Amino acid sequence: QVQLVESGGGLVQAGGSLRLSCAASGRIFSTYAMGWFRQAPGKEREFVAAISWNGAGTYYADSVKGRFTISRDNAKSTLYLQMNSLKPEDTAVYYCASRPSSTAAMTNYDYWGQGTQVTVSS
Repeated sequence: QVQLVESGGGLVQAGGSLRLSCAASGRIFSTYAMGWFRQAPGKEREFVAAISWNGAGTYYADSVKGRFTISRDNAKSTLYLQMNSLKPEDTAVYYCASRPSSTAAMTNYDYWGQGTQVTVSS
């Protein structure tokens, strides 16, 4: 059973920064691609960023490109999302997810964390 536990969310002012972490267990972390998604109130969950098994390949949603950075530490089985220049529209529950493949992509994720709340005030 794969377990994903997010942390690092909170309340921040617009223009501020947060770093989310996702601790993984139950699967050989270093061999699988990972991703971040978010869901705002009243909206569907949307893709934020993805990273390949070794970090060489990354993808970002247009809405976060240039502001967010996805990274991973395979030795620690941990995924990160550095979020800079935050905007009120970034307010959402952020989820990490594991993909049954080594390559990064926007879809086909099979395990999900429970999420961490990020609130950006104006």
